[in-house]
Amino acid sequence: MAGIVVCVVVLVAASAFGVLNRRRSGRVRVRGRDGGKRLGAAELGEDLGERATLVQFSSAFCAPCRATRRVLGEVAGLVPGVTHVEIDAEDHLDLVRELDILKTPTVLVLDADGRVVRRATGQPRKADVIAALGEAVGTSCPVTLDEAGGRR
Repeated sequence: MAGIVVCVVVLVAASAFGVLNRRRSGRVRVRGRDGGKRLGAAELGEDLGERATLVQFSSAFCAPCRATRRVLGEVAGLVPGVTHVEIDAEDHLDLVRELDILKTPTVLVLDADGRVVRRATGQPRKADVIAALGEAVGTSCPVTLDEAGGRR
């Protein structure tokens, strides 16, 4: 009987963890630990965008990283002055540790000065990225999305 109780407790705990992790993955949010951190061309290996920069930390065998690359590339193409920079987490471990990157993909939204304004862990939705860019550039973005995520 004790074995069944332990089994049920483990299953409930694992299910709760899975649901919580799934709800948080891909959500663009502000983290207090990012306050004041800036990245420049030296850290990124590329110039910052004129208005904002989308920085993606990826790894070689990460399937969500490929989908995130596509979404961020599309958004960068839609919004003038926005650049997408992809960084291989394995090749930049010092930067990964400094920025507390725990999993890939992780996306940082930087303003024109390179200040981290938003962060997403997991694959973000296109609408969330556009909304975060609106905050990074200090105005509303010139692109609106319909409910299906298509451009209007």
